[in-house]
Amino acid sequence: MANVVDQDQHWLLNCLSATLDPNHEVRCFAEASLTQASLQPGFGTALSKVAANKELAVGLRQLAAVLLKQFVKKHWQEGEDTFEPPVVSSHEKVVIREILLLALDESHKKICTAISMAVASIAEYDWPDFWPDLLPFLLRLIGNQANLNGVYGAMRCLALLSADLDDKIVPTLIPALFPCLLTTVSSPQIYDAYIRSKALSIVYSCTSMLGTMSGVYKTETSTMIIPMLKPWMAQFSSILEVPVQSENPDDWCIRMEVLKCLNKFVQNFSSLIGTEFEEILRSLWNTFISSLRVYEQSSIEGTEDSYDGRYDSDGAEKSLDSFVIQMFELLLTIVGNTRLGKVVGANVKELVYYTISFLQMTEKQVHTWSLDANQFIADEDDANYSCRVSGALLLEEVVNSYGGEGILAIIDAAKQQYTESQSRKVAGSASWWKIREATLFALSFISEQLLEAEDSGLVPSGFQQLVEQIITEDSLIGSHEYPFLYARIFASAAKFSSLLSSGILEHFVDAAMKAITMDVPPPMKVGACRALCQLLPETKNEITQPQLLGLFSSLSELLSQASDETLHMVLETLQATIKAGHESSAFVEPIISPVILNVWALHISDPFISSDALEVLEAIKSIPGCLRPLLSRILPYIGPILSKPQEQADGLVAGSLDLVTMLLKNAPGDVVKAIYDICFDATIRIVLQSEDHSEIQNATECLAAFISVGRQEVLAWGSNSESTMRSLLEIASRLLDPNLESSGSLFVGSYILQLILHLPSQMAVHIHDLVAAVVRRMQSAKIAALRSSLLVVFARLVHMSAPNVGQFIDLLISIPAEGHDNSFAYVMSEWTKQQGEIQGAYQIKVTTSALALLLSSSHVELAKLSVPGHLIKSGVGITTRSKAKSAPDQWIMLPLPTKIVALLADTLIEIQEQVLAGDDEDDDWEEVQTGDDIENDEEFLSSLSAAASGKPTYEHLEAIAKAFNEDQEDQYEDSLLSIADPLNQSLTQAQRNAIQTVVRR
Repeated sequence: MANVVDQDQHWLLNCLSATLDPNHEVRCFAEASLTQASLQPGFGTALSKVAANKELAVGLRQLAAVLLKQFVKKHWQEGEDTFEPPVVSSHEKVVIREILLLALDESHKKICTAISMAVASIAEYDWPDFWPDLLPFLLRLIGNQANLNGVYGAMRCLALLSADLDDKIVPTLIPALFPCLLTTVSSPQIYDAYIRSKALSIVYSCTSMLGTMSGVYKTETSTMIIPMLKPWMAQFSSILEVPVQSENPDDWCIRMEVLKCLNKFVQNFSSLIGTEFEEILRSLWNTFISSLRVYEQSSIEGTEDSYDGRYDSDGAEKSLDSFVIQMFELLLTIVGNTRLGKVVGANVKELVYYTISFLQMTEKQVHTWSLDANQFIADEDDANYSCRVSGALLLEEVVNSYGGEGILAIIDAAKQQYTESQSRKVAGSASWWKIREATLFALSFISEQLLEAEDSGLVPSGFQQLVEQIITEDSLIGSHEYPFLYARIFASAAKFSSLLSSGILEHFVDAAMKAITMDVPPPMKVGACRALCQLLPETKNEITQPQLLGLFSSLSELLSQASDETLHMVLETLQATIKAGHESSAFVEPIISPVILNVWALHISDPFISSDALEVLEAIKSIPGCLRPLLSRILPYIGPILSKPQEQADGLVAGSLDLVTMLLKNAPGDVVKAIYDICFDATIRIVLQSEDHSEIQNATECLAAFISVGRQEVLAWGSNSESTMRSLLEIASRLLDPNLESSGSLFVGSYILQLILHLPSQMAVHIHDLVAAVVRRMQSAKIAALRSSLLVVFARLVHMSAPNVGQFIDLLISIPAEGHDNSFAYVMSEWTKQQGEIQGAYQIKVTTSALALLLSSSHVELAKLSVPGHLIKSGVGITTRSKAKSAPDQWIMLPLPTKIVALLADTLIEIQEQVLAGDDEDDDWEEVQTGDDIENDEEFLSSLSAAASGKPTYEHLEAIAKAFNEDQEDQYEDSLLSIADPLNQSLTQAQRNAIQTVVRR
């Protein structure tokens, strides 16, 4: 087999040909033969010879190169995850490497790419240590202008290699490589656009790695990059200063690589870019302005070729869109840079004006979205990769970076674009509406920032009138002629509802409700739905009531026609309509409920749509008089499903359990009893018998809800209370079994909390065994969320043991824990590591105040324990997988009381930051009420001062307790736990006194 190509070339070629045969049996036989042959010495050499043989068919050569890459992955390096014996001999490796390098000057681009990929796969293992001549060979190829095929092959190969560099190779590679690349890029008369683009892509990869290294090797990387900045910046500038031409997509590709390189230079080395930046900025502006003209003609108007959907021989996109997006990425990076952004600030008004022009809908978008409203919704809601989204993100960055100046620039640009669209409309331009729509899209995208600025007085007094004028100007235009503009007007009215007069809002609500019931283009219905979702909750009853019946009917009809994308929007609108109808919505329950239940059942496997349907059903349930009729529809349906879970379609059992949990939430006693009679026993069996983790999770949540609302009655309703209690304990036992996969146990913490809160006397005798089981489950848990939920159980047990917290500590000490002195040592080690990761208002409140109670106990074991403090960063350089294995994380160890004090201080600091930041609703503390709950900032400052000295005051701990009050919109689990929990009233006076005694010592 060693000389198969020389001795029996026909056999290998026949096998390769047979793998391309459409006959399945022939193809399988050939693949099996090749697999068997790959185990013989010399097979890799044979493949490399076939790939390099220019006399053979292209398809066979390409296939041989692909198979060679797979062969290398399996047989080249022992010890790798993908390795399969036998290993390639050292001699054969040398032969294969020589054959491939000599084949890099291939004229056929696909073969060259395939061979380059094979070279790169070998280099992953051998370069540079065992293949030191690889880089010199490639550099010689690049420098040989007489062999452009060789230059192409070397560039292709280097591009692949540069994508996987490390901090050892880059310092030796760049000094030798970058001068060759600069010569290539700066010689358009010698090298074509592809070769120059590939050279730039290599610069990009190397610069990216240098940026990563600069965090550790700042001086070394600066020394390396400084000599290269001036020549490269000059070259970038010369490429960008020439106006963009519509007929030259290869030029777009080169410019795009330049933009990518510049982006990396700005991100990583902005402090080193000096006077060259202003020159670069002038050239970049020329590219920006000239590309807008090309983009308008090619994409927005569609009069010239945008090369959309076209790719080069390597699969890289050549479209104008991808080029413009890359340009926006660079501008966004520059604007966001505190140093370089100041230079741009002088021209921010022009930047914003032209950016809005780029936001216009393209002819392709208009065509696609007109034919498929579902795609319109998907593209708008998902913020897909597009010029519109990239440009809007740049506007957002302008506001973030320039504040009031940026907002004024956007408002001025919007005025100018609005005026120009008026002129285009008068002049009879067919696309006048696109710039109007783009202006509204831009303003809507940053509506939150604009409204905040309005409240702060940063917006000029005429802004409100401008918004009203733009929105109302075209509200009477023909909806069939300009449906996308109409859709944007609807959506914008909702975004800026706080600025609009009540009369205008009522007009748009009325128009939106009519639009859904009328025969109008789909985009207009989309805009109407979006407007109603936001406007209906604030609309007066007298406006909505006359049209409710027709609106319900039309939305129900839309549900039957909707795709997955549309369903979400229609269900959201239906939910808003039900809530807006208040008690009057009760008369449509018999009409709507069956439709929604059908949607829920049909899409049970889609968690997003089924969840939307569930929210609509919950809205119906909340209407006075609708709960029991809804229950009468649901129970006969889901009862048989839960009774015979093994016979149901995928997802139906888990979804039905979600439905039961929804019905139980805040339900009166007779409703809970009715649900109990049908579903309780079946839910218990599912937890005990099912192997489906989704079913186990949802059944666990469902049982937690039963116990939360039913409490002691859960035991009384059954035929035998002792038997029911045994079943509940069996469930806890299964969920805490270390052999059960962690995902199945995910909600056991919530379930156990319900048991100890609402069945305390029954659980008291099992606390020792329960604690031991929880420790074992924690130690076996592979999901951090599971460990966190079990820590909440321990925290709640700490509270329940007060004022005798020391007795609970003694209990933990008496229980062994694998790898630790006892369970107390394990739990506190885990708790102090995980506390910062715990989420949810109830969970944070309970765990934080429990730590304070533990500290207040003064138990002697506290001072004996040391727990992880903070991570030690060992060594220097980039952390690779091998480094991580050889040097695992190491922690500074702290005494447990010190760590607890630090955690309490961290908590207070975070609360203070939220108060000072104005309770940012997107932050991690969004569920925690602050503001009025904290008396004043001085209380915080004194507490922080005490924490910094290592001795927290009682006021410090009291401030924490006062701040941990649940928001009414907490998640369901939080509400289940907090409603009946005495801790909801903050710490008791006795607990406060105990804490005060300790912290004042």
